[in-house]
Amino acid sequence: MFNRIREDIACVFDRDPAARGYFEVLTTYPGVHAVILHRVSHCLWRWRMKWLARFISSLARWLTGVEIHPAATLGCRFFIDHGMGVVIGETAEIGDDCTLYHGVTLGGTSWDKGKRHPTLGHNVVVGAGAKVLGPITLGNGARVGSNAVVVKDVPAGATVVGIPGRIVSTQDKKSKQQEQRQAFAEKIGFDAYGMSQEMPDPVANAINRLLDHVHVMDSQMENMCKAIKYLGMELPDYELPDLGPCEIGKNHPAEEKKPSQA
Repeated sequence: MFNRIREDIACVFDRDPAARGYFEVLTTYPGVHAVILHRVSHCLWRWRMKWLARFISSLARWLTGVEIHPAATLGCRFFIDHGMGVVIGETAEIGDDCTLYHGVTLGGTSWDKGKRHPTLGHNVVVGAGAKVLGPITLGNGARVGSNAVVVKDVPAGATVVGIPGRIVSTQDKKSKQQEQRQAFAEKIGFDAYGMSQEMPDPVANAINRLLDHVHVMDSQMENMCKAIKYLGMELPDYELPDLGPCEIGKNHPAEEKKPSQA
């Protein structure tokens, strides 16, 4: 138990850049307090000291705003960021290296006894305000977007958003079109405003479609030029402007050639 508590504290530095020292984490992080108290109450629950386990769980809820049933199973290096409003039900099972943000609920959908709460694989991240409900399974590396409501199984490596939750991307092998799009975007310095490819941003999606269109047009123009030269015709060579990101304050080449209007 003490080794796991030590790992719970150490993992904070990998997931929260605001953490500055062990003493600060141990004394000011309610998510860490909730996990430590749960480790204690879970041991008492397994030793059949259930009233005392529930009392410590209730005390932890009062002190931290995080409610974790003593029977819930938490893996190693589990981190609750901010903590307030997190609820983890009795039969929930959480793997190693998982992260929950504030307002997350791992809840049930029935009053039947038995398994009724979610199972999270390893390295799962659940965003703020998300609800994962029922005896479902989130595969290793799954991501749940903020305020999503997930009621169905999520495969490993998938990202889920919306109400009800829907899969918007997976970590499968990229298609040839996606690889071409990414290469062309890197060439012109476009990174979708620094957003992950997993984020369903409509502006980024629209620009990605434009990148696909421009890439096809460039390929067609190159093939036409080769065909014309093959027929014996000569084409003048034009120097195309650099596709790299423009420097701030630097004029476009066409503007530099404008005659002075003095």
